[in-house]
Amino acid sequence: MRPTQAKDHSAALPPVPRLVPVSGSPTRARPDGPYADHASATAAADPPRPGGPPPAGCGDAHTVDADVPAAVGRMLEHVLADRLARAGLVDPLFAKDLADRVARFTQEGGKRVRAQLLWWSLRACGGSEPATTTAALRIGAALELLQTCALVHDDVMDRAALRRGHPSLHADVHAQYADHAPPARAGRFGESAAILAGDLALAWADDLVAETPLPAWTAIVVRRLWSDMRTEMVAGQYLDVQGQTTGSLSMPRALRAACLKSALYSVERPLALGAALAGADDATLKRLCSAGRCVGMAFQLRDDLDDLFGDPRRTGKTCGGDIREGKPTYLIALARARAEAAGDRAALAVLDRCLGNTGLTPADLDDVRDVLTGTGARATAETKIDRLVAQGLRHFDGAVLNPAAGPRLRGMLGAAAGTNGPRPAPGTPASVPRIACAEESRG
Repeated sequence: MRPTQAKDHSAALPPVPRLVPVSGSPTRARPDGPYADHASATAAADPPRPGGPPPAGCGDAHTVDADVPAAVGRMLEHVLADRLARAGLVDPLFAKDLADRVARFTQEGGKRVRAQLLWWSLRACGGSEPATTTAALRIGAALELLQTCALVHDDVMDRAALRRGHPSLHADVHAQYADHAPPARAGRFGESAAILAGDLALAWADDLVAETPLPAWTAIVVRRLWSDMRTEMVAGQYLDVQGQTTGSLSMPRALRAACLKSALYSVERPLALGAALAGADDATLKRLCSAGRCVGMAFQLRDDLDDLFGDPRRTGKTCGGDIREGKPTYLIALARARAEAAGDRAALAVLDRCLGNTGLTPADLDDVRDVLTGTGARATAETKIDRLVAQGLRHFDGAVLNPAAGPRLRGMLGAAAGTNGPRPAPGTPASVPRIACAEESRG
């Protein structure tokens, strides 16, 4: 009897244009195409680091290892103090109303999941030099600012009143000016302010990446990855809102949007950035990207489940937001396909009545939960999450990584989608704290 091979679930994921390192360098990934033509311009001079010397301890890899979120927080505090001071010189009201809100939203963020993935990818690939670790914390801080942009804009598009258990930024501005304008005008002003706040966070993130001193080839790879990630994030978000508008519930389309919007942005690109900063070879970068793609898809599927079945006290968001907004998630597309195949008119009626209905009651959400459970969509999504994580970890286990940091990164990937995954590889810590990814996801 022939042995049964494990199915490669990454093959079912939609293809996405990505950085393909050019072979020829035995130790460092190098960009192809027109980016290589600009190497001399990029390497001409390291840009100055604004805001004075970096925070104490950021160049000591072992100090950062002990508490990565705290180290990223210190870097954010350092960077944002400079940005706020400069905003105050531009205009005091702008600084108080907008810049300060962006800074507080970013500094009060969740578990710093993307920055942690970048850091442990760097360490797993052998990065430990003070200049490299400082650069990693700066780009990790930039990821947090990019996350601020994404979440603030998401909340406007989704008309979400809550984020991380507190009023979303546009709702907070609306409340501040509720006594100064009619309700509709104050609400519109809150949304406009939030769009500008997201733009400001994006500008600060880009500035931080551009101002980070890096070796010439590393700078090219990192900045191309950063550029691609921003474009993918916007493309995924567009597909998401386009699906809401058209009512499209295609499973391949839903997976494509999830891959662009979350899988690459939340997991694959942070891993690639950390590996690039460490100067990882082409084979290692490819394996980490493949692992990140699979785990990132599982991450998004877990978020889709948490929207209906998660505890709002943990996720920090109101239950059923995706249903109220009519988001064409894989979970809903799967439930509809199952109901249609079974001729389940009652289930289809519930989906037709509830999807995109902003006035849903708790009883309506219970009806949707019953449909997701009864059609088997929930169980299928759980199974797919487990398989994607397992496939991702098989890719990961093929990489040659630092024996001290590699298991830490593997544990994070196994926990990222809210699943224990397969049995840990030898040397992996027996217990890895679960990362509350739901509160960090892009909605």
